[in-house]
Amino acid sequence: MFDNVRDDLAATLDEIREAGLFKPERVIGSPQSAAVTVTGGGRPGEVLNFCANNYLGLADHPAVVAAAKEALDRWGYGMASVRFICGTQDVHKQLEERLSQFLGQEDTVLYSSCFDANGGVFETLLDDRDAVISDALNHASIIDGIRLSKARRHRYANRDMADLEAQLKASQDARRRLIVTDGVFSMDGYIAPLREICDLADRYDAMVMVDDSHAVGFVGPTGRGTPELHGVTDRVDIITGTLGKALGGASGGYVAARREVVALLRQRSRPYLFSNSLAPVIAAASLTVLDLLERSADLRERLAANTKLFRSRMTDAGFDVLPGEHAIAPVMVGDAAKAGRLAELLLERGVYVIGFSYPVVPHGQARIRVQLSAAHSTADVERAVAAFVDARDALGE
Repeated sequence: MFDNVRDDLAATLDEIREAGLFKPERVIGSPQSAAVTVTGGGRPGEVLNFCANNYLGLADHPAVVAAAKEALDRWGYGMASVRFICGTQDVHKQLEERLSQFLGQEDTVLYSSCFDANGGVFETLLDDRDAVISDALNHASIIDGIRLSKARRHRYANRDMADLEAQLKASQDARRRLIVTDGVFSMDGYIAPLREICDLADRYDAMVMVDDSHAVGFVGPTGRGTPELHGVTDRVDIITGTLGKALGGASGGYVAARREVVALLRQRSRPYLFSNSLAPVIAAASLTVLDLLERSADLRERLAANTKLFRSRMTDAGFDVLPGEHAIAPVMVGDAAKAGRLAELLLERGVYVIGFSYPVVPHGQARIRVQLSAAHSTADVERAVAAFVDARDALGE
């Protein structure tokens, strides 16, 4: 049987390659950092890394690594169980309490990833009497999570409050309504208008959920994310997020929410009930990450400075960079094959970035998504801009 399937799969893979959409995986032979060692493909050797979600440069921070080493000796390697059987340690409860305090929420429950967190919310809270109203550019994990529920599905155009209001009016017969949005849209770096969303939620008696994976740790006056940025922390009912980006870069996710929401998730959320507990080493290191963030604003300030410098220099050099202030700085290319080739030329010049194309972004909107880090120096940023200019010239643009 598989011989027939093999031919079909091979043909599909050929089509992906011919369309310039194939996504090769480059192997890194060093810790995640501002500079990494690529062991194969394009330009082996050390290159500047401008494509990781390592916003605060904590993936190899000495204090975080030391905390992880200590945790291995104290808590062991893994739990070999789910939380409600024998997979809960003090360190898990400590991290949930600290995240609740940090995010200004009543309670928090940990997941193995934010993908799982988003996959576990909708089915638990909503059924066929309810409606979920989702931004059109929400992350794939939100889309998949919504599909798992029986709730009616409404979608509104990205950050379009008139369309959101129209969907709220169209769903007024639902028992419960949940508006869900990314806090920051990862392909564009655009920030959701949470104050306006909360105003509409109040007007139409709806709940608000925010996936703040690309914001917690560095967005907002004290790094507590987009609800803090917009002054609506007490008006957001559910926050999901990850420990795998700014908060250390390992893995793991969470839902921080109203007390009753978290209590029900612990009882009925399938990804929580049937997945192994978060590794204790990650939980312990994440506590150290929160200590670092609450003690000093240096990393957030350095990231903001690097972001401003890169955006300014690239704009001056004539590149089409989507507007904004977020550390995600998409350099628009348009053609998928051209974006892939530009990324290859940049790697040859010592700058590691990735070309994004369909289905990650719409057809005709291929881009190089540059991600700044507090770990980058000013010289790193200037070198990256110079490499973009040189690569563009080599591409014949």
